[in-house]
Amino acid sequence: MTWPATTRYRQDPAPGGLGLVQDLLNTVAAGAPRRPDFLAALEDAQAWADEAIAEWSAVTGQPVPPVMLDADGLDGLRAFRDDLHELTASGQSTGAEPATAVTPVLHSASAALQIGEDGLVRLEPRGSGWRRLVSLILTAAFEAQQADTRRRLKTCRNPRCRVAFYDRSRNNSGVWHDVKICGNAANLRAYRARRKAENT
Repeated sequence: MTWPATTRYRQDPAPGGLGLVQDLLNTVAAGAPRRPDFLAALEDAQAWADEAIAEWSAVTGQPVPPVMLDADGLDGLRAFRDDLHELTASGQSTGAEPATAVTPVLHSASAALQIGEDGLVRLEPRGSGWRRLVSLILTAAFEAQQADTRRRLKTCRNPRCRVAFYDRSRNNSGVWHDVKICGNAANLRAYRARRKAENT
């Protein structure tokens, strides 16, 4: 099995449960040629959710939480994805706020702390339908934040692209999902703009 949305953009998945966050971001219509939006229709969204949650279960070793989407919840899931995409693109999702700062809450989800027979404390997603999926995604993002890996989840700087990628560069300096596809094109445009400015 693979992450369905991320694989179609030929991206290596983020480690562990963070792969689910990346896969949600990659459900958008992006790339060249444009791939379809996996959340545009309920049937496609349910197929994506089933496959992505099964992959999450495989990489985390945790049981698959049942998620049934409906038409009303699909709008909420798309709004959550779009806000998460904007935060990831702006880099706000990677910065740590000072302890005294109060930031507005964009989305919230329920989760329960549980301790298992192995002595480990885990966050258990709660809710039903799309809200359970959001809880699962926020739980994965929180765990990645604690492991200091979430800051490496980025979206391509090319505004025509929007593909989410996991930056494996040593100094976390990657800005393109693919340097050959998006980086070279952007550098060529910048070069042509400089040449044009020099000749005027």
